Amino acid sequence: MKAVIQRVKEARVRVDGKVVGEIGIGMLVLLGVETGDTVKQADWMADKIVNLRIFEDTEGKMNLALSEVGGAVLTVSQFTLAGNCDKGRRPSFDGAAAPDEANRLYEYFMGKVWELGIPVQSGIFQADMEVSLVNDGPVTFILQSPERAGAKS
Repeated sequence: MKAVIQRVKEARVRVDGKVVGEIGIGMLVLLGVETGDTVKQADWMADKIVNLRIFEDTEGKMNLALSEVGGAVLTVSQFTLAGNCDKGRRPSFDGAAAPDEANRLYEYFMGKVWELGIPVQSGIFQADMEVSLVNDGPVTFILQSPERAGAKS
């Protein structure tokens, strides 16, 4: 499971010109689910994102988590994060989870973030979405869940 997270002052996602998800201060999370990803990895990702201290304290240091700034999460499914551009000129998406499984883990991830006390908004799975944001900083991180059991290191 991979995620690109951006600290935002605001973010929204539109489908067919209509806003379907919108937040103020918080994180925009582009979430990619790969073949073999598990609930355990979604748990890890949700906990990591909710507790990541990337918001500035009164001294300007990244020392605060989402709950400490009253932040929310806008999650957008992003299967292209599972793309592989190593060979040729066209990305391969062989590593992306099947749509049903990807949606199940995407929904599970959002539920876990909610359980951890953070408001969650989302895009629409498999829709053609327009995402806009005001990146605060800019601050952007790439997260990858720990390798699956049995994966080569």
